Amino acid sequence: MVYRSLIIPLICAAGFIPIAAETPDFALLLDDFRGTEPAAGLEWQGFTDRVMGGRSDMSVGVIRGDDESYLRMSGRVSLENNGGFIQVRLKLADRPKVFDASGYSGVRLTVRGSGGDGFYLFARTRQTRFPWKYYSASFPVGNQWRTVDLPWSAFQPGNYGSMGEFRPDLLLSIAVTAAFREFSPELEVREIGLY
Repeated sequence: MVYRSLIIPLICAAGFIPIAAETPDFALLLDDFRGTEPAAGLEWQGFTDRVMGGRSDMSVGVIRGDDESYLRMSGRVSLENNGGFIQVRLKLADRPKVFDASGYSGVRLTVRGSGGDGFYLFARTRQTRFPWKYYSASFPVGNQWRTVDLPWSAFQPGNYGSMGEFRPDLLLSIAVTAAFREFSPELEVREIGLY
């Protein structure tokens, strides 16, 4: 098994690479971590609540093996100093551009991990003007790989005020996130895309 360390922020691609081909599981595959760049999107970025003074820590990298490749995020989520998250985000567009995902039903990801609840997919749109604004949908993890579908209707505004209804036609990024409670999460993502 080969381990490729990713430096935070994770820079994986310089430009947007749209993929139109159908796959058995995804209408649009965003990444399966087999290549050196995302299948679609601008770049992966990893960061924690330390960007706003928090105390959480994170380790992130891509694990490559003979049979599979996946993104691994682990660390310690701390609520100290108004903190409470670690995340790895895939940028899909740079403002003022947006990624129009309205032709899809939602996000599909294949995940496994430990740490109980506290795992979310965050989405940012043109409506989330400030860094602390986001929409989120929770998802379950267990120690076996499972595929999770998160329909657009599952995404709700975060804790920092109303931004209106979630609009997939104004998408900027999605992020796998561990948040909102003190714990030591481990999360692995084998595939992520739109269905």
